[in-house]
Amino acid sequence: MSTPPADGPLPDTPLRVAAVQSAARPLRTADNARAAAAGAAEAAHRGARLVVLPELHLSAYDLPGLARHRGDADDAAVRADRARHVTDHRLTPLADIAVQHRITVVVGAAVRHPDGRLTNSLLAVHPGGTVTVPYDKQHLWHDEEAALFSPGTRDAALTVDGWRLGLGVCYDMSFPEHARAAALAGAHALLYPAAFATGTEHRAAVYLRARALENTVHTVFANPVGGPADRPCDGTSAVYGPDGGTLSRAPAGRDATILADLDPENLARVRGRLRMLAECRASG
Repeated sequence: MSTPPADGPLPDTPLRVAAVQSAARPLRTADNARAAAAGAAEAAHRGARLVVLPELHLSAYDLPGLARHRGDADDAAVRADRARHVTDHRLTPLADIAVQHRITVVVGAAVRHPDGRLTNSLLAVHPGGTVTVPYDKQHLWHDEEAALFSPGTRDAALTVDGWRLGLGVCYDMSFPEHARAAALAGAHALLYPAAFATGTEHRAAVYLRARALENTVHTVFANPVGGPADRPCDGTSAVYGPDGGTLSRAPAGRDATILADLDPENLARVRGRLRMLAECRASG
């Protein structure tokens, strides 16, 4: 079995995280990147060190639009090289904000790989200005996503200020094994950019409270507002603590940025009382 993080080192300092919920313009990558940069800058001015934006935010969650333009999907997708780095002038505003404020930004994007695969992925915009593709969504939502995207094949994590952050996208949160693998690998928090449709957000709240509690980790949910008329989203982004309690929650139906401080002392207290990771008998 993997060494449980309850026995491993915890971060030394708190981490202020922001979840930005806003509407994105379908297939308008450059416009969405500029708006995301503005949202990240606002969060940085409020002390955020990590900014999380929704699933497929750079193209908007417009699967019919992406499918219609699949032959020239790179108009809305970003292209990664074999090392999973992205060089795209449309992302310059995000890179500039990351450098200026020394923050990390996580944002959803459609990514074209050198072998031709299109994935529903997360980009990490690093404080030095580089852009990488740390994670591709593993669990694709039903036929429409599965017809358009190739599933990811590996788990992934980022480290920001000593905090190990497990990564997932939307439907990934529905699978307890996904979160447990990240926790057993040492995650202190799980990030889930998403696009839960209006009327289904209650499921995300149940999933992420459970994933937080059963793994004694923080969970971060960034959900958009607006979107295609046949599938709008209504926000309610949230951050949950390692006991499943709500640290911050956004209102429904409008643009908002929420912040929460992830506290290592609270993480230690919770893991001292709730020992599920240390006592997990699952083989690995």
